[in-house]
Amino acid sequence: MKKLKLPDIAPYSGKRVQPFDGVKRYMSTGDLKGDNLNFEDVTYESKPSRADILVSEGDILFAKMTNTNKALQIDNELDGIIVSTGFSVHRPIENELFGEYFLHFLKHNSFQRQKNKLCTGAIQSAISNSGIEKIFVPVPDYKEQILVANLLSKAENLISQRKESIRLLDDFLKSTFLEMFGDAVKNEKKWNKLELKNYAKVRIGPFGSLLHREDYVQNGIPIVNPSHIGEGKISIDPELTISKDKMKELSAYMMNKGDVVLGRRGEIGRCAVVTNKEDGYLCGTGSIFIRPTEKLNPIFLYNIISSASMRKVLENSAKGITMKNLNSGIIENLKIPVPPIEIQTQFAQIVEKTEVLKTQYKQSLQELENLYGSLSQRAFRGELKEKLLSI
Repeated sequence: MKKLKLPDIAPYSGKRVQPFDGVKRYMSTGDLKGDNLNFEDVTYESKPSRADILVSEGDILFAKMTNTNKALQIDNELDGIIVSTGFSVHRPIENELFGEYFLHFLKHNSFQRQKNKLCTGAIQSAISNSGIEKIFVPVPDYKEQILVANLLSKAENLISQRKESIRLLDDFLKSTFLEMFGDAVKNEKKWNKLELKNYAKVRIGPFGSLLHREDYVQNGIPIVNPSHIGEGKISIDPELTISKDKMKELSAYMMNKGDVVLGRRGEIGRCAVVTNKEDGYLCGTGSIFIRPTEKLNPIFLYNIISSASMRKVLENSAKGITMKNLNSGIIENLKIPVPPIEIQTQFAQIVEKTEVLKTQYKQSLQELENLYGSLSQRAFRGELKEKLLSI
């Protein structure tokens, strides 16, 4: 396998933007997020100064900033758009470098490692043209490039399909909640609606003065702050745990299975149901936990609080000038609809079954991503040639 300098096998492409009438679509580096593209309509007079590269079908571009893995092939639909000078635009030499093969290479960590080492700049580190000219592309024969590209594209499509399946499951739960209970704030279904304090106990995390440096240990009792809560799950930081002796002292702040913990500052309202069965978690200073009574199902409560309309209520209720905060009083007085517990439980059972399926999909996704990583690693080392040629 040959290794050629990137500009020698894929010369620079794109044209400077000349005066034009009407509007054109403009894409910045921030507008390219995985498979999702966003555009801004600009006139020649209104376009940003960085909107200065006109691309054509067949061009392939990548983001020049360090630690930024973004690459795109311009197809017929994108022909003639304007892109930011934060992209480097190239056109593979016909019959020597297959476009999709080159695109997969630009997304691979072997390219990203080369690029990052050559990035310069104190404020925003990025690779210059002189740096790009030092990057090498592994170039097998053209037939092998096509086979590699087809193989990796199939794996990439399977990954996209699995991600879409997971997204659809999330949408299913949201739509099922709305169908069963309606909007949590509007309460169109006229459920009984009272302050949360009637259905749960609310407790804010301990003041920082109650925790000292010597209280923190390795592999102790985890502390849950807002940064540890995301997408309905709790992620544990092994560096932020306390001793069992300190846990006894702060037992009033220990959370049980079935409690709902939410962040009271930062991204206000992010929450999760506590599901651990072991020694429990300590509610951190930036969090609040809610302990529902038998009239309130934890999964139902989580979905109430995490709904877009209720989070908006929480954001508007937060206090503070420098940093907005929730306090226990705000949560206790939060009015929520409370349907009969039987209906709440029915929804919780749907959620639990769906989460089992989602876990299986996520495991499958991880396996597919591992497969893609292994295949691309071997492909760009030239280790798949015999297997590919036998396909």
